[in-house]
Amino acid sequence: MRRLLPEPGPTDPAAELAGYRPYESPREDRPFVAVNMITTLDGRAAIGGRSKDLGKGTDTDLLLALRTRFDAVLIGAGTLRAERYGRIVRDPQARARRERIGLAHDPLAVIVSGKLDLPLDAPLFTCGGGRILIFTNHQGPRPETATSLRMVTMEGKIRQADVLRHLRQERGIRALLCEGGPHLFGQLAAENLVDELFLTITPTLAGGEAPRIIEGSLEAPLGLELLSLAEAEGELFARYRLPGPA
Repeated sequence: MRRLLPEPGPTDPAAELAGYRPYESPREDRPFVAVNMITTLDGRAAIGGRSKDLGKGTDTDLLLALRTRFDAVLIGAGTLRAERYGRIVRDPQARARRERIGLAHDPLAVIVSGKLDLPLDAPLFTCGGGRILIFTNHQGPRPETATSLRMVTMEGKIRQADVLRHLRQERGIRALLCEGGPHLFGQLAAENLVDELFLTITPTLAGGEAPRIIEGSLEAPLGLELLSLAEAEGELFARYRLPGPA
């Protein structure tokens, strides 16, 4: 892996994030929010319904390194069904590194699911490690899972601003990493709730019909500021800052 901007030279995911401390910059009424996504050259966020198959090893390494820097990881229900998540940080050494910088050993897995249509047989729910918090408007009992799970039932439409406010004020979450999917990213961006975007651009042309990295309507196009750019095996790894509320 080599850094192209701002200071060219050899690097790796751990070095790129060595000084990255988003948990030191919570907002007044919500956590600091970063989104991590991957796209093909023709703008597709998935192939065959999955984004996991797009990236190479360095993309996975960067994702795993990012997870060690946040209090919580936000996942949309569709992404969870497609990717069938396991424990967010599986490596015991990575969990130990989290504790050394003052984070909980496991990031809180935050799931937004209006209908509670979730793959409860996925390893995230069955492994027994980590913690899960579900936001839903489904009026029903809490699912029984091996992994510790709590549920917040909300009235009416789930607004991402309300989810983030609850996480900050009720759960003490200072920094949140959103791993999609595109509709969830679109909802966050539409409400001006995203601070940074980590975007992997893979040298692939997919064609056909597939979601883009962001779906839904924005009030106006958002201009982003490029903070850093790196490359490995033809993949580009960009980090952007999003504009704050007007």
